[in-house]
Amino acid sequence: MSISIFLPTRKGSERVKNKNTRKFSNFEGGLLELKLHQLSNLDVDEVILSTNDDESIAVARNFKKDFPKLKIDLRPDYLALSTTSLSDLIAYVPTITNSEYVLWTHVTSPMVTAETYENSIKSFYTGLKKGFDSLMSVTTFQNFLWKKELNDIINRVGNERWPKTQELELLYEINSAIFITPKDIYEKKGDRVGEKPYLFEMNKLTSLDVDWEDDFKIAEAVYDTIKK
Repeated sequence: MSISIFLPTRKGSERVKNKNTRKFSNFEGGLLELKLHQLSNLDVDEVILSTNDDESIAVARNFKKDFPKLKIDLRPDYLALSTTSLSDLIAYVPTITNSEYVLWTHVTSPMVTAETYENSIKSFYTGLKKGFDSLMSVTTFQNFLWKKELNDIINRVGNERWPKTQELELLYEINSAIFITPKDIYEKKGDRVGEKPYLFEMNKLTSLDVDWEDDFKIAEAVYDTIKK
């Protein structure tokens, strides 16, 4: 069963300037260089860096000589804008790979190691045998959610005003670290998850996501502490 990794980056990051390639910990090529290290020894058919960013391309080309499975896809600019619809990018993915399955991940998940990716792939194949059609990484959420319009907690189970947190409705946050989906779901349904995704649970540490400047600093501090 063939599987490709889709790794998108783009130029012009707005919330975190140059977040993909600015120095992160001891990686001069930043989060992208770290992610390529994490992906380099996985048992997959190819790793596709899809980008319109010259700096990302430079990092990848420097890495490519020791990473023959790495392919650089020069993504059209219209598919790499802050205004680009995710649906349009999803439709683009199956046009650049011949693999049966696609693992979509991001450089902004620096704590997702090779071991975590390997476990997710194993879970995906096991899930297929159990009737699941895709995999999505999530982080469990069981804390108080307040809706201003209702002036009340919206995930309460039962009638108790302030229940214990473990008695609240168990929810799942999509952490966007890993999606594994058959290519034909991309083509036929225009989505990166199927109708019955397996929820691959990750802890808060592993699911750290760099979306804002503070996130970058926190992730770097955590990474430096853990990797010592």
